[in-house]
Amino acid sequence: MRMARLAVPLALLLGAGVARAHDADIIYTQVRRTQAEASEVRVLLTMTASTLSLVLPADADGDGAVSQADLDARRAALEVGLWDALPLTAGGAPCTRKEHTARERETYVELTATYQCPPGPLRQTYTVLSLLPPNYQVVLGSFGEGGQLFADAQRPTLDIPERGPATPSAFSPGFGGWIQLGMKHIFEGIDHLAFLLALLLVGGSLKRVLWMVTSFTVAHSITLGATALGFILLDPQRTRWVEAAIAVSIIYVAVENLLLREHRHRTLITFLFGLIHGFGFASVLGAYGLGEQVASGLLGFNLGVELGQALIVMALLPLIRLIQRRPKVNLWTIRVLSSVILCAGAGWLVQRLG
Repeated sequence: MRMARLAVPLALLLGAGVARAHDADIIYTQVRRTQAEASEVRVLLTMTASTLSLVLPADADGDGAVSQADLDARRAALEVGLWDALPLTAGGAPCTRKEHTARERETYVELTATYQCPPGPLRQTYTVLSLLPPNYQVVLGSFGEGGQLFADAQRPTLDIPERGPATPSAFSPGFGGWIQLGMKHIFEGIDHLAFLLALLLVGGSLKRVLWMVTSFTVAHSITLGATALGFILLDPQRTRWVEAAIAVSIIYVAVENLLLREHRHRTLITFLFGLIHGFGFASVLGAYGLGEQVASGLLGFNLGVELGQALIVMALLPLIRLIQRRPKVNLWTIRVLSSVILCAGAGWLVQRLG
């Protein structure tokens, strides 16, 4: 009966995760005084097109994708809806915005603005966060070795550290920051967690579990690396199909749990589905914009995913082992939790194909 009490919150958790299983819920920013003159400040923002669409209707032509033409057509809306919601001050006095641009990149949108500022410490308030779901954050970086500052809806104002004049560049949170992002994604990636739980429910011996986890790790590392290094390209349409395929993998494993008594080929199946999940990780990693940090970003993000996955397995496996000592309870647990996971996977599939 203990698992009965756990099944209900798990169902609620899986259901709540349907809407945000792979949202890149970070807006990255850099704020720098330029080399040209100390009074000129440049602000760079990178975010996914889906995040921008939550702030304002960015899809001008209504074709379901945000293109450069859409960004150009929404210039006035960006002025009011985005940049006016990011007031910048220096020494307590407001800065004057001179110009702003929006550029479509392969996996994200890059927005820049130039300000004329008086002398004094810089401070920016991200009131735009009030327009986004509460899990969204602004990351200001990088300062020093992996240093970064965070803003959220409860703490929307950041003091900008002075590190000399520079021009904003791509996302650079440092190696430790990439590890944190990888762990954050696996902990918040409720669909990956559902897939992992479905595997562990009928994992069998410890050796077999280790083989499955290893095969999943190797597989998603292959596709994550290939995509991050540019050998495989993920456009919005392909990303949509990847997300749908991840939902299918969850449904398949849950159905196997319910229908089959033996799972002899589970390691191979885990490897094949791990390739698909790797594309899902890559779509999130690409949304941050690796810039010149391809090696450290890829290694750190993947290491963070593995550390998060290892912590989850270490937490779940003892409990599952305890349940497996009582066959009737184990059978009931597999049926209930696999049914919950099946329903969650079906919900994700409908949403992602819709």
